Amino acid sequence: MFLWLMIAILVAVCSVAGFIYLTRRISAFGFIKKLSKDKKILKYAISAGLIVLTGGIIWLIWDWINTIICLLHLVIFWLLCDLFVFIGKKISKKQASKCLAGFIAVPLTVVYLAVGWYLCNNVWETDYTLKTDKKSGDIRIVQFADSHVGTTFHGDGFAKYMEEIQKLDPDVVLITGDFVDDDTSKEDMIQCCEALGKLKTKYGVYFSFGNHDKGYYDPSYRGYSGDDLIAELEKNNVNVLQDDTVLIDDRFYIIGRQDRSEEMEKGGHRASMEELTKDLDSSKFTVVMDHQPCDYDAQAASKVDLVLSGHTHGGQLIPINFLGTLIGGNDRTYGYEKREDTNFIVTSGISDWAIKFKTGCKSEYVVIDVSEN
Repeated sequence: MFLWLMIAILVAVCSVAGFIYLTRRISAFGFIKKLSKDKKILKYAISAGLIVLTGGIIWLIWDWINTIICLLHLVIFWLLCDLFVFIGKKISKKQASKCLAGFIAVPLTVVYLAVGWYLCNNVWETDYTLKTDKKSGDIRIVQFADSHVGTTFHGDGFAKYMEEIQKLDPDVVLITGDFVDDDTSKEDMIQCCEALGKLKTKYGVYFSFGNHDKGYYDPSYRGYSGDDLIAELEKNNVNVLQDDTVLIDDRFYIIGRQDRSEEMEKGGHRASMEELTKDLDSSKFTVVMDHQPCDYDAQAASKVDLVLSGHTHGGQLIPINFLGTLIGGNDRTYGYEKREDTNFIVTSGISDWAIKFKTGCKSEYVVIDVSEN
C-alpha cells in the first residue's frame, strides 16, 4: 500500500510539472502568439486551454488514467527533443526554431502510443521449450493470465482467442489468475466460462485465482461473487484449484495456489510451498500455478519443476518493465528464468487492466512444450 501511495504522489507531481512545462512550450508556437497578440498571460491561458481540451477528449475516449499516461509520454518525448535540439545547436552553432522540438515530439508521441495501443489490444503466441530428466513424457501446456475481461475484449473476443488456443492442440490449459476484473459484467463472465467449456484437451482446463477474480468490492458491484465465478467455471468443466494439488495421468502434478493477496490484503491464508509439496512424488514433473511471481526462493527450494505466473502485465510500460524487479515488487517481471532446478515463466497477459498501452511488451498467451531429455 505504501508503495502504491508513493507511486500515486510521484505521478501527481510529475503530472502537474508536466502540465506547466507543456503550457510554456506550446505558448511558443506562432498561432498561439497570434491568437494572444503575444500577451504573456493570455498566451499561457490559451496553451493551457489547448492541453485541457486535448486531455478532455482523451478522457472521454478512455479515462483519466490514460489521459495522464498520454500527457506524461508527450512531456518525456518533448524533453528529449528539447535536449537533442539543444545539442544540435551547440554542435552546428546554428539557431533552430523554438517550436522544432514540439513539431517532432507531438507526432512521435502519437506514433509511439499508437504502437503501444496495438501491442496491448492484439494477442500473440509465445513459445517455450523445456527439457526434463523426469519420466513425464511430452506435455503441451497452454497458459494465459490477466484476461481482465471487458478491458480490451468482451466475451465474444475471448471466445475467439479460445478458438485459437484450441487449434494448438494443448494437453492442458492453465489459467493463472485475473480471469475477470472488478468491472467484468456477469454476462461477459458467463460467456467466457462457456468458451472455456468448449475447449477439448487431453487433461482439462485448470484455474487458480488472481487478486481481482474474487472482487475487491461488494458482490453487488458487478453482480456476482467469487463463489458464483467458481460455480460457473465448474459448470463448464474447469477445475478450480485453491491450494490444491492434482496428479494427472500418473505423469505430472498441477499445484494451484491461492493468490498472495489472500494473506496480504484480504485477511485470509494460503498454504506454503513446503505444505503443498511435502507428500508429492519427487520423480514426477510438477507445475505450479501462482498468479503473482513473488515466492521464487521458496518455490526453488521446494524443487518443483515449473512455476507459471502473470500479474505484472510484463511491466506494461517502459521503464516500469525494468523497475519492477529492481525495487523488489516482483521476483521477475516478464519471461523465463531458471533458479536451481526450477523453471519460472511470467506472462505479460492476454489483455490489460487499466492502462490501454503496452510499450515494454505485448499481449500474449503462452505455449510450453515439455519433453524428456
